[in-house]
Amino acid sequence: MRKNLPIYENVKALGRTMVKNDKLWMCYSATGAAFHFEGKMLNIVLCGDDRAADDGMGGNHARVRVLIDGEYAVEKMVDQKEIRLEVIRSESKKACLVEVVKVSESAMSTVALSSIETDDEAKIRPAENKKHIIEFAGDSITCGYGVDDEVAEHNFKTDTEDATKAYAYLTAKKLNADYSLVSLSGYGIISGFSGDGERRPDQLLPTYYEKMGFCYGSMNGVYPQDVQWDFKQIVPDVVVINLGTNDQSFTRGKEELCEEYCAEYQRFIRNIRKNNPNAYILCMLGVMGEALCPMAQKAVDQYRAETGDNRISFHGFTEQLPEDGRAADWHPSQLTHRKVAEKLSAIIQEIMKW
Repeated sequence: MRKNLPIYENVKALGRTMVKNDKLWMCYSATGAAFHFEGKMLNIVLCGDDRAADDGMGGNHARVRVLIDGEYAVEKMVDQKEIRLEVIRSESKKACLVEVVKVSESAMSTVALSSIETDDEAKIRPAENKKHIIEFAGDSITCGYGVDDEVAEHNFKTDTEDATKAYAYLTAKKLNADYSLVSLSGYGIISGFSGDGERRPDQLLPTYYEKMGFCYGSMNGVYPQDVQWDFKQIVPDVVVINLGTNDQSFTRGKEELCEEYCAEYQRFIRNIRKNNPNAYILCMLGVMGEALCPMAQKAVDQYRAETGDNRISFHGFTEQLPEDGRAADWHPSQLTHRKVAEKLSAIIQEIMKW
């Protein structure tokens, strides 16, 4: 058996990742690694973060999927410091594309690809880069919150969360584009989700946009929110913003708060433009409530008028339909995510002429 360290020379990184002590750390949703494999035996060795062995996590450990040629092959909740996944055992050589993807979000847990074990004659090489890259800045909808638990009355757990079944990942796949997700459940522009109408200023996505991620635990001593993201690593052609669903639980139609959302939305747009000078910025909202769509539209219009920047637009989405089902905590079902991906990919195709 041979070990191949999963450094960037051996694999293609998916999303915002970091190499530390020869381990590829994954934080935000849908981060991971992709590589071509040719051989008879393949193991994936995962390293849990500093809370991986904590029995009190309540189903919120990192959830990892291994895909072979785009199909789900192996899945594991990383609840130990080290886990070895047997992916391929064959008498004859297999040639395939392997993707190791952290399908749960970053706040609860992180995980690292520690090593790739193969037979002595096997070959691995990084997957090719796609022609285009799309970045998604969002909340629980982008994370795929509860998508594997289509019982609306159930609550959050990372073991029912799967970003590969959510609209952002599906849109990138439809457009044959690489992707990067910057998303946190419950987060907003001026407030996180508020059940009582009180402001949640500690749950703002713009706070972590320039970071590798956010997590309550550390990546063996390093917190992702302390790692400044290098925007040269991923240069998107399109940045999609889908934020406001949680803000509306706080603004509740109050004019002053709605205007504050509009102003801070513009501030976030300016920060995205600073870090992505050549990207088209596509703003969307409405899947879990359309209340703040007019303010998001206003923010885009005012920004465009003040800057002359025309590489930006807003697109309202209709609220999810009852007949399409609901996932945990009334989040979009898999069917709704597929429908949103169809519409969003068509919008991007029309704008970008891909």
